Amino acid sequence: MKGCFLSMLRRVCTGVLLVWLIAMLSGCLALNPGGQAQPEGAPPVATPPAPETRAAPTWTLPPPGQSQPALPGFSPDLLVNLYKQLNPGVVSIQVHIERGPISGSAAGSGVILDNAGHIVTNNHVVAGATQVTVIFYNAIEAEARIVGTDDDSDLAVIQVDRLPEGAHPLPLGDSDQVQVGEWVVAIGNPFGLSGSMTVGIVSAVGRMIPSETPFTIPQAIQTDAAINPGNSGGPLLNLRGEVIGVNAQIATGGSPASAGVGFAIPSNVVRLVVPALIERGAYDWPWLGIQGTSVNLFIMRANRLETQQGAYIESVIQGSPADRAGLRGSTGSRVVSGLEVPVGGDVIIEADGRPIRDFSDLLGAVAFKRPGDPLTLTILRAGQRQQVTVTLAPRPQSLGR
Repeated sequence: MKGCFLSMLRRVCTGVLLVWLIAMLSGCLALNPGGQAQPEGAPPVATPPAPETRAAPTWTLPPPGQSQPALPGFSPDLLVNLYKQLNPGVVSIQVHIERGPISGSAAGSGVILDNAGHIVTNNHVVAGATQVTVIFYNAIEAEARIVGTDDDSDLAVIQVDRLPEGAHPLPLGDSDQVQVGEWVVAIGNPFGLSGSMTVGIVSAVGRMIPSETPFTIPQAIQTDAAINPGNSGGPLLNLRGEVIGVNAQIATGGSPASAGVGFAIPSNVVRLVVPALIERGAYDWPWLGIQGTSVNLFIMRANRLETQQGAYIESVIQGSPADRAGLRGSTGSRVVSGLEVPVGGDVIIEADGRPIRDFSDLLGAVAFKRPGDPLTLTILRAGQRQQVTVTLAPRPQSLGR
C-alpha cells in the first residue's frame, strides 16, 4: 500500500539467541510536513517593532529535603512507596540456551505468583533454556525449573524451591477494567539493569499482537511506559499495585529500544492460562477456524452493509468447527475506489448475544471459552441476520486451508 511503512514488533528479552523481529504491515500514512513558501512577487512582510527588553526570571531551587511537585493527582511519595512495595515481587531471569551447535545466554524478567515459588514470565524468555537462574530484588540467586509453557499466549511458569526473605507475590488485577489514560508502572530488567521502574499511561486496550504461532494474542494492553530488551516477562502494574499485564513486545520502527509503544499480555489471559501451566504444563485453547478482518469502509461498501461494525470472514479452514457449522468465507472480490475488496463472506455481529464491533472482539469471545463449549454467533449473510451455533475444538498443531 502506497505510503505505508514497515513497523517492527520486537519481543523484549535480551541475549544472543532470543531477539526476534516480527514485521507487521502498518496502515499508517507517512506524512512529510513542511513550511509553505511565500509566492514570488508577494509584498514584503512588515518587520514588527522590537519587543520591550525585560530581565530574565530568576529560578530558585527548593532547599535540600523539600519535595518536588508531583505529577497531577500524585502525592510526592506515591511512586517511591509503590516501588518499595512492588519491587520485591519482581525478579530478573538469566537463561543459558543450547540449540545444536549454537549456545548463548539471554535475560528477561518475571513476576512472583505465589509463596510456592511459581513465577510467570514470557515463553520466549525461557524457550530452549537448559539452565534458568532467578535473581531476586535483594540479589539472592536461585535455580529454577520450567513448569509449563504456552506458545500461543507467550506465557511460561517457572518455579524456585523457596522465596528469600522479603520476596512476595504480586496480586493480579482485572485487565477488563483497565482504561485508556490511567497511570501505570513497569518494573523489570531492561538491558540487564535489574529493578528498573518506568512510568507511563495506558495508551490503548484491546490490541491484537502476534504470538509465536499463527494465532494472535487478544486484548493486549498498549502503554508508553518505557519497555526495553530485558523487560520481557515483567509486570505492568496499576497504581493500586496490581499486575494488569505481563510485558511482552515493543513496536520499534527499526530501533532495538523503546519507542514509546509497548504491549503487555493482559492479566485476565494470565489468570486463564497459568493455573493449567502449573497443573499440567500446558493450556488447551479453543478454536473456531476462520481467518478474517474487521469490517471497514470498503468492506461495508463492497458488501452493501449498513454499518462498519463486525468481524468479516475471509476464509474458513476446512474441517474446522466453523466449517462444520456452515460459516462461509469470501466468494469473490469487487473493486471499490480502486481497491480489490473481498465479498460474499459472513459478517459476525454478535457472539452469545454480545456485540462484536471488530475482529478483536471476536478473538476475545472465542479465547475465553473452552474446547467443547458452544458459541452462538449472529451473522449477516446476504443482508439477512442468522444464528449459527459452533462447537469449539482444541487448537490444532498446524493449520490447513
